Amino acid sequence: MERSIEMFKTYLSVEKAASRNTIDAYLSDIGQFSLFLDGLRPSRSIESAGILELRGFVASLLKTDKKSSVGRKIAALKTFYKFLLREHIVEMNPAGLISIPKKDRMLPGFLNIDETFGLLELPDADSVFGLRDRAMLELFYASGLRVSELAGLDIENIDITIGYVRVIGKGRKERVVPVNSKALQAITEYLETRKSAFGNDGWKALFVNRYGKRITRRAIGLIVKKYMIQSGISKHISPHSLRHTFATHLLDAGADLRLIQEFLGHASISTTQVYTHTSTDRLMKVYDDAHPRAHKKDR
Repeated sequence: MERSIEMFKTYLSVEKAASRNTIDAYLSDIGQFSLFLDGLRPSRSIESAGILELRGFVASLLKTDKKSSVGRKIAALKTFYKFLLREHIVEMNPAGLISIPKKDRMLPGFLNIDETFGLLELPDADSVFGLRDRAMLELFYASGLRVSELAGLDIENIDITIGYVRVIGKGRKERVVPVNSKALQAITEYLETRKSAFGNDGWKALFVNRYGKRITRRAIGLIVKKYMIQSGISKHISPHSLRHTFATHLLDAGADLRLIQEFLGHASISTTQVYTHTSTDRLMKVYDDAHPRAHKKDR
Protein backbone atom coordinates (compact mmCIF):
# COMPACT_ATOMS: atom_id res chain seq x y z
CA MET A 1 0.00 0.00 0.00
CA GLU A 2 1.31 3.45 -0.91
CA ARG A 3 2.52 5.56 1.99
CA SER A 4 -0.11 8.27 1.44
CA ILE A 5 -2.91 5.68 1.52
CA GLU A 6 -1.45 4.13 4.68
CA MET A 7 -1.37 7.57 6.32
CA PHE A 8 -4.99 8.17 5.27
CA LYS A 9 -6.00 4.84 6.78
CA THR A 10 -4.42 5.85 10.10
CA TYR A 11 -6.18 9.23 9.91
CA LEU A 12 -9.58 7.59 9.43
CA SER A 13 -8.99 5.13 12.24
CA VAL A 14 -7.39 7.41 14.83
CA GLU A 15 -8.63 10.94 14.18
CA LYS A 16 -12.03 10.22 12.65
CA ALA A 17 -12.69 7.01 14.64
CA ALA A 18 -14.35 5.61 11.52
CA SER A 19 -15.81 2.12 11.56
CA ARG A 20 -14.03 -0.78 9.93
CA ASN A 21 -16.65 -0.90 7.16
CA THR A 22 -16.20 2.82 6.43
CA ILE A 23 -12.43 2.49 6.28
CA ASP A 24 -12.65 -0.53 3.98
CA ALA A 25 -15.06 1.32 1.68
CA TYR A 26 -12.77 4.39 1.45
CA LEU A 27 -9.70 2.29 0.76
CA SER A 28 -11.53 0.21 -1.85
CA ASP A 29 -12.63 3.35 -3.73
CA ILE A 30 -9.15 4.88 -3.58
CA GLY A 31 -7.63 1.56 -4.65
CA GLN A 32 -9.93 1.48 -7.68
CA PHE A 33 -8.74 4.95 -8.66
CA SER A 34 -5.12 3.85 -8.21
CA LEU A 35 -5.67 0.91 -10.59
CA PHE A 36 -7.21 3.30 -13.12
CA LEU A 37 -4.10 5.50 -12.93
CA ASP A 38 -1.84 2.45 -13.38
CA GLY A 39 -3.66 1.66 -16.62
CA LEU A 40 -2.97 5.05 -18.16
CA ARG A 41 -0.15 5.55 -20.63
CA PRO A 42 1.94 6.97 -19.14
CA SER A 43 0.75 5.80 -15.72
CA ARG A 44 0.31 8.32 -12.93
CA SER A 45 0.67 8.17 -9.18
CA ILE A 46 -2.14 9.23 -6.88
CA GLU A 47 -0.04 12.19 -5.68
CA SER A 48 0.53 13.47 -9.24
CA ALA A 49 -3.03 12.91 -10.53
CA GLY A 50 -4.93 16.00 -11.60
CA ILE A 51 -8.39 17.07 -12.65
CA LEU A 52 -8.12 15.42 -16.08
CA GLU A 53 -7.32 12.01 -14.59
CA LEU A 54 -10.15 12.34 -12.09
CA ARG A 55 -12.63 13.29 -14.81
CA GLY A 56 -11.48 10.33 -16.87
CA PHE A 57 -12.01 8.03 -13.89
CA VAL A 58 -15.52 9.39 -13.25
CA ALA A 59 -16.40 9.06 -16.95
CA SER A 60 -15.31 5.41 -16.91
CA LEU A 61 -17.41 4.74 -13.80
CA LEU A 62 -20.56 6.31 -15.25
CA LYS A 63 -20.49 3.75 -18.07
CA THR A 64 -21.15 0.86 -15.69
CA ASP A 65 -21.94 2.09 -12.17
CA LYS A 66 -25.04 3.65 -10.68
CA LYS A 67 -24.85 7.37 -9.99
CA SER A 68 -25.17 6.71 -6.26
CA SER A 69 -22.11 4.45 -6.38
CA VAL A 70 -20.14 6.98 -8.43
CA GLY A 71 -21.09 9.73 -5.99
CA ARG A 72 -19.78 7.68 -3.08
CA LYS A 73 -16.43 7.11 -4.81
CA ILE A 74 -16.08 10.82 -5.60
CA ALA A 75 -16.86 11.68 -1.98
CA ALA A 76 -14.14 9.27 -0.85
CA LEU A 77 -11.59 10.88 -3.19
CA LYS A 78 -12.58 14.36 -2.03
CA THR A 79 -11.93 13.36 1.57
CA PHE A 80 -8.67 11.62 0.61
CA TYR A 81 -7.24 14.56 -1.31
CA LYS A 82 -8.37 17.02 1.35
CA PHE A 83 -6.27 14.99 3.79
CA LEU A 84 -3.28 14.92 1.42
CA LEU A 85 -3.51 18.70 1.04
CA ARG A 86 -3.56 19.15 4.80
CA GLU A 87 -0.45 17.00 5.09
CA HIS A 88 1.28 18.97 2.28
CA ILE A 89 1.59 15.81 0.20
CA VAL A 90 -0.17 17.53 -2.72
CA GLU A 91 -0.34 21.20 -3.60
CA MET A 92 -4.02 21.23 -4.56
CA ASN A 93 -7.13 19.13 -4.17
CA PRO A 94 -8.10 18.08 -7.72
CA ALA A 95 -11.20 16.28 -6.45
CA GLY A 96 -12.52 19.56 -5.11
CA LEU A 97 -13.39 20.54 -8.67
CA ILE A 98 -15.35 17.33 -9.39
CA SER A 99 -19.13 17.49 -8.97
CA ILE A 100 -21.02 14.58 -7.46
CA PRO A 101 -23.65 13.46 -10.02
CA LYS A 102 -27.25 13.82 -8.97
CA LYS A 103 -28.87 10.52 -8.16
CA ASP A 104 -31.47 9.20 -10.55
CA ARG A 105 -34.84 9.92 -9.06
CA MET A 106 -36.79 6.71 -8.82
CA LEU A 107 -40.44 7.16 -9.66
CA PRO A 108 -42.63 5.30 -7.17
CA GLY A 109 -44.61 2.27 -8.26
CA PHE A 110 -48.39 2.55 -8.05
CA LEU A 111 -51.63 0.91 -9.17
CA ASN A 112 -54.14 2.40 -11.55
CA ILE A 113 -57.72 2.89 -10.35
CA ASP A 114 -59.08 -0.39 -11.75
CA GLU A 115 -56.18 -2.37 -10.26
CA THR A 116 -56.69 -0.66 -6.91
CA PHE A 117 -60.42 -1.33 -6.76
CA GLY A 118 -59.86 -4.95 -7.77
CA LEU A 119 -57.28 -5.38 -5.00
CA LEU A 120 -59.59 -3.89 -2.36
CA GLU A 121 -62.35 -6.41 -3.22
CA LEU A 122 -60.17 -9.51 -2.74
CA PRO A 123 -60.22 -10.09 1.06
CA ASP A 124 -62.84 -12.57 2.33
CA ALA A 125 -65.69 -10.63 3.94
CA ASP A 126 -66.89 -13.76 5.79
CA SER A 127 -63.90 -14.00 8.16
CA VAL A 128 -62.64 -11.63 10.82
CA PHE A 129 -59.15 -11.60 9.36
CA GLY A 130 -60.46 -11.11 5.84
CA LEU A 131 -62.33 -8.08 7.15
CA ARG A 132 -59.15 -6.94 8.89
CA ASP A 133 -57.20 -7.21 5.64
CA ARG A 134 -59.85 -5.30 3.72
CA ALA A 135 -59.91 -2.58 6.39
CA MET A 136 -56.11 -2.29 6.22
CA LEU A 137 -56.06 -2.05 2.42
CA GLU A 138 -58.93 0.45 2.39
CA LEU A 139 -57.22 2.60 5.02
CA PHE A 140 -53.90 2.44 3.15
CA TYR A 141 -55.58 3.74 0.01
CA ALA A 142 -57.79 6.25 1.85
CA SER A 143 -55.06 7.92 3.88
CA GLY A 144 -51.63 7.23 2.34
CA LEU A 145 -50.16 6.13 5.66
CA ARG A 146 -46.67 4.66 5.96
CA VAL A 147 -46.69 0.96 6.81
CA SER A 148 -45.15 1.72 10.22
CA GLU A 149 -47.92 4.25 10.90
CA LEU A 150 -50.61 1.76 9.94
CA ALA A 151 -49.13 -0.92 12.21
CA GLY A 152 -48.86 1.56 15.09
CA LEU A 153 -52.48 2.72 15.00
CA ASP A 154 -54.64 2.30 18.09
CA ILE A 155 -58.43 2.17 18.01
CA GLU A 156 -58.55 5.56 19.73
CA ASN A 157 -56.66 7.10 16.79
CA ILE A 158 -59.67 6.62 14.50
CA ASP A 159 -62.68 8.92 14.71
CA ILE A 160 -65.44 7.03 12.92
CA THR A 161 -68.03 9.78 13.42
CA ILE A 162 -66.08 12.69 11.95
CA GLY A 163 -63.95 10.57 9.63
CA TYR A 164 -60.27 11.06 10.33
CA VAL A 165 -57.21 9.23 11.63
CA ARG A 166 -54.67 10.77 14.00
CA VAL A 167 -51.16 9.62 13.09
CA ILE A 168 -47.80 9.85 14.84
CA GLY A 169 -45.33 10.03 11.97
CA LYS A 170 -41.59 10.55 11.55
CA GLY A 171 -39.94 12.63 14.23
CA ARG A 172 -42.94 11.95 16.51
CA LYS A 173 -44.89 14.57 14.57
CA GLU A 174 -48.64 14.25 14.75
CA ARG A 175 -50.93 14.84 11.79
CA VAL A 176 -54.61 14.38 11.10
CA VAL A 177 -55.65 12.72 7.85
CA PRO A 178 -59.23 12.42 6.58
CA VAL A 179 -60.61 8.94 5.90
CA ASN A 180 -63.31 8.22 3.32
CA SER A 181 -66.59 6.46 4.03
CA LYS A 182 -65.56 3.16 2.38
CA ALA A 183 -62.56 2.79 4.67
CA LEU A 184 -64.57 3.83 7.74
CA GLN A 185 -67.22 1.24 6.90
CA ALA A 186 -64.58 -1.47 6.45
CA ILE A 187 -62.97 -0.58 9.80
CA THR A 188 -66.34 -0.57 11.56
CA GLU A 189 -67.27 -4.00 10.17
CA TYR A 190 -63.88 -5.40 11.15
CA LEU A 191 -64.08 -4.11 14.73
CA GLU A 192 -67.66 -5.33 15.19
CA THR A 193 -66.80 -8.78 13.87
CA ARG A 194 -63.62 -8.89 15.95
CA LYS A 195 -65.61 -8.15 19.09
CA SER A 196 -68.18 -10.83 18.24
CA ALA A 197 -65.48 -13.41 17.49
CA PHE A 198 -63.28 -12.75 20.50
CA GLY A 199 -65.68 -11.19 22.97
CA ASN A 200 -65.00 -7.78 24.46
CA ASP A 201 -61.30 -8.19 23.66
CA GLY A 202 -60.13 -4.86 25.05
CA TRP A 203 -57.25 -4.86 22.57
CA LYS A 204 -55.70 -1.44 22.17
CA ALA A 205 -54.19 -1.93 18.69
CA LEU A 206 -56.43 -1.35 15.71
CA PHE A 207 -54.98 -4.17 13.62
CA VAL A 208 -54.00 -7.36 15.41
CA ASN A 209 -52.89 -10.88 14.50
CA ARG A 210 -54.72 -14.06 15.46
CA TYR A 211 -53.11 -13.94 18.91
CA GLY A 212 -54.41 -10.47 19.66
CA LYS A 213 -50.97 -8.90 19.31
CA ARG A 214 -50.35 -5.75 17.29
CA ILE A 215 -49.70 -6.65 13.67
CA THR A 216 -46.12 -6.14 12.48
CA ARG A 217 -44.80 -4.31 9.44
CA ARG A 218 -43.51 -7.61 8.06
CA ALA A 219 -46.93 -9.22 8.43
CA ILE A 220 -48.55 -6.32 6.58
CA GLY A 221 -46.03 -6.74 3.78
CA LEU A 222 -46.87 -10.44 3.48
CA ILE A 223 -50.60 -9.66 3.43
CA VAL A 224 -50.21 -7.13 0.62
CA LYS A 225 -48.04 -9.59 -1.30
CA LYS A 226 -50.65 -12.32 -0.91
CA TYR A 227 -53.42 -10.19 -2.41
CA MET A 228 -51.17 -8.91 -5.17
CA ILE A 229 -50.52 -12.53 -6.21
CA GLN A 230 -54.24 -13.27 -6.07
CA SER A 231 -55.01 -10.22 -8.20
CA GLY A 232 -52.73 -11.38 -11.00
CA ILE A 233 -51.16 -7.92 -11.24
CA SER A 234 -47.59 -8.37 -12.44
CA LYS A 235 -46.27 -5.11 -10.98
CA HIS A 236 -43.89 -5.20 -8.04
CA ILE A 237 -46.08 -3.58 -5.41
CA SER A 238 -45.22 -3.20 -1.73
CA PRO A 239 -47.25 -1.70 1.12
CA HIS A 240 -45.44 1.59 0.44
CA SER A 241 -46.74 1.45 -3.15
CA LEU A 242 -50.29 1.88 -1.82
CA ARG A 243 -49.12 5.16 -0.27
CA HIS A 244 -47.81 6.17 -3.70
CA THR A 245 -51.11 5.11 -5.27
CA PHE A 246 -53.04 7.32 -2.84
CA ALA A 247 -50.90 10.37 -3.67
CA THR A 248 -50.87 9.78 -7.44
CA HIS A 249 -54.64 9.39 -7.67
CA LEU A 250 -55.21 12.53 -5.61
CA LEU A 251 -52.86 14.52 -7.84
CA ASP A 252 -54.47 13.16 -11.00
CA ALA A 253 -57.86 14.26 -9.66
CA GLY A 254 -56.61 17.82 -9.17
CA ALA A 255 -55.66 17.90 -5.48
CA ASP A 256 -53.23 20.62 -4.46
CA LEU A 257 -49.65 19.44 -3.97
CA ARG A 258 -49.36 21.23 -0.63
CA LEU A 259 -52.44 19.38 0.62
CA ILE A 260 -50.97 16.05 -0.46
CA GLN A 261 -47.76 17.00 1.37
CA GLU A 262 -49.78 17.48 4.56
CA PHE A 263 -51.58 14.18 4.14
CA LEU A 264 -48.34 12.27 3.57
CA GLY A 265 -46.49 13.99 6.39
CA HIS A 266 -43.58 15.12 4.20
CA ALA A 267 -41.36 17.72 5.84
CA SER A 268 -40.40 19.19 2.45
CA ILE A 269 -42.52 19.85 -0.63
CA SER A 270 -39.62 18.62 -2.77
CA THR A 271 -40.27 15.09 -1.47
CA THR A 272 -43.90 15.30 -2.59
CA GLN A 273 -42.98 16.70 -6.01
CA VAL A 274 -41.89 13.25 -7.21
CA TYR A 275 -45.59 12.62 -7.85
CA THR A 276 -45.74 15.49 -10.33
CA HIS A 277 -43.24 13.59 -12.50
CA THR A 278 -45.38 10.47 -12.38
CA SER A 279 -48.51 12.41 -13.23
CA THR A 280 -46.83 14.41 -16.00
CA ASP A 281 -45.53 11.23 -17.65
CA ARG A 282 -49.06 9.83 -17.72
CA LEU A 283 -50.50 13.07 -19.08
CA MET A 284 -47.94 13.10 -21.89
CA LYS A 285 -48.78 9.51 -22.81
CA VAL A 286 -52.49 10.35 -22.94
CA TYR A 287 -51.67 13.37 -25.12
CA ASP A 288 -49.50 11.33 -27.48
CA ASP A 289 -52.14 8.63 -27.78
CA ALA A 290 -55.12 10.95 -28.19
CA HIS A 291 -54.05 14.10 -30.01
CA PRO A 292 -54.41 13.75 -33.80
CA ARG A 293 -51.29 15.80 -34.49
CA ALA A 294 -49.21 13.94 -31.91
CA HIS A 295 -49.16 10.50 -33.52
CA LYS A 296 -49.73 11.06 -37.22
CA LYS A 297 -46.78 11.44 -39.54
CA ASP A 298 -46.19 14.87 -41.04
CA ARG A 299 -47.52 15.14 -44.57
